[in-house]
Amino acid sequence: MSEPVNCKEKDFLTRFYESPEADYDSVAKKAVFALLPEKQTGRILPGKAKEKQDSTDDFFVEDTLQWKEREKRELSKRTKVSLFLLLVMIPLTVLIGMYFFRNAHYGADQNILQKIFGSRIYYFLSLVIMIYAMIPFFMVFEGRKPQARELVILATMVALNCAGRAAFFMVPDFKPIYAVTIISGIAFGGESGFLVGSMTILVSNFIFGQGPWTPWQMFALGLIGFLSGIFYQTGLLTTKRLPLSIYGFLMAFLVYGGIMNPAAVFMSIGEPNWKSILAYYISGVPVDLVKGLSTFLFLWFGSRPLLEKLQRIKVKYGLITQ
Repeated sequence: MSEPVNCKEKDFLTRFYESPEADYDSVAKKAVFALLPEKQTGRILPGKAKEKQDSTDDFFVEDTLQWKEREKRELSKRTKVSLFLLLVMIPLTVLIGMYFFRNAHYGADQNILQKIFGSRIYYFLSLVIMIYAMIPFFMVFEGRKPQARELVILATMVALNCAGRAAFFMVPDFKPIYAVTIISGIAFGGESGFLVGSMTILVSNFIFGQGPWTPWQMFALGLIGFLSGIFYQTGLLTTKRLPLSIYGFLMAFLVYGGIMNPAAVFMSIGEPNWKSILAYYISGVPVDLVKGLSTFLFLWFGSRPLLEKLQRIKVKYGLITQ
């Protein structure tokens, strides 16, 4: 025998089943909406007029407005710290490390880094850059207790990046890592984008090979993630499909290629000069075009579904930027 329903419960049930939400709560209705196009179902979301969704709409517009208001008030302290680390400390650390790497020798006059790492000082540089990447991210937790879910989602983005890089191993330089790093920066901010980009290189290079190129790659991909977050926060970047895809092409071609091509000179030539830098840069253009094209395609087809999922996660769990 069922328990009697009191007046409050009866009133609640009456109001609920009279509300617009109840029309869409049955399994049959959900199946119709899932199988038929929206224009054939005549579905109108509760409390909202039916609007035609264009594939070029910026569905992150609410986030964009929040970021614009924040940036109008002030440039956050952690953004200033991130800029200092990216533009000063990391390049200085890499250049100093390259000097020790190029002048590594054996004997009693070795310095402490050469005694520990020998010619593999790039391991030490990768660790230092990783610490740099973590500093601005953990400044998010200044004044509040870190939550595991905020770290898990970024670890998931790194894992997705590494898996994507491994999945396309048979196609040289055609990788989704630039697109996923850009999306991470847009969804969770520049500091998190930098962390995802640099950590992706460090972890995935245990598969593809560590070397003196690792710190340079960490810096280049991390910079792409950081700039993507900053440009989106300030309104210079939108999530509309075509502008975002073109932006991804330029980031992969100009930023990543613009850093890694000259870096190859420092790693291979005894006395770098402008002619050798220009020669390396020109020879790297075909490879950079492949990187840019792959980033364009991955953003064109994958940015919208991935950003939608990340937006739902952010709203549901109150992650990072909320």
